[in-house]
Amino acid sequence: MSGKLYLCATPIGNLEDMTFRAVRTLSEVDLIAAEDTRNSIKLLNHFNIKTPMTSYHEFNKIEKGRYLIEEMLQGKNVALITDAGTPGISDPGEELVMMAYEAGIVVTSLPGACALITALTISGRSTRRFVFEAFLPVDKKERQSILDELVNETRTIILYEAPHRLVKTLNVLHEAFGNRRITVCRELTKRYETAFLTTIEDALAFYTDSEPKGECVLLIEGRTREELRKEEQERWAEWTLEAHMDYYLGQGLSKKEAMKLVASDRGVSKREIYSQLLEQE
Repeated sequence: MSGKLYLCATPIGNLEDMTFRAVRTLSEVDLIAAEDTRNSIKLLNHFNIKTPMTSYHEFNKIEKGRYLIEEMLQGKNVALITDAGTPGISDPGEELVMMAYEAGIVVTSLPGACALITALTISGRSTRRFVFEAFLPVDKKERQSILDELVNETRTIILYEAPHRLVKTLNVLHEAFGNRRITVCRELTKRYETAFLTTIEDALAFYTDSEPKGECVLLIEGRTREELRKEEQERWAEWTLEAHMDYYLGQGLSKKEAMKLVASDRGVSKREIYSQLLEQE
């Protein structure tokens, strides 16, 4: 009978956020796959966990993933942990999960700390709808492509960033989004935890003068549907009414159908469009 893959969340700062279930599971499994064994040994020692560890990270995820799958197929239970937080979020854990399912291995997740959710709840930004992009790509072209996709996003946008790249990323965000409202969360769950509710311009000015410390989560306010709708109406208003009508008539629509769509595009009543057309005749 195959073993099981346990995704064990670990603290993102405060060790008291480790769950009883995670401590028990890490003590009972046959093997722990850790992103950085040198970092994880401190956590295991703190909770007196003696289970053997092996490294599993971005640079060995294929080869080591096959090894871990083979171990589980032979009946061993394996726990996956990351340096901090929930495995599979912005780390190679997702590949191991997919490999496990392909091999018919049961996967379960032990809930716990997760930086993006922790930051979202204290951000002061909308929590109902959000999009998580993790770290923006280093490649300039790929990064710009993602920013182009996000520029009209109506959900709260969540990004991760390292302190030494924060100012550069804020500059990139300002260029792409303008002066949006943003919350910069740092040192989550630690002694100097901060949630800085500000704007991109003010955050840029502040961190240019004050060197940021600690891993950062950036939460950028999404655009409102009203803003997008107003901009769309302004674009249509640049068209002459005749050209706007011809656009829809050219698609084979009747005059009545075209007037209805033109009125909707311009944010006015169909009667108003009809009156304007009569004036032009």
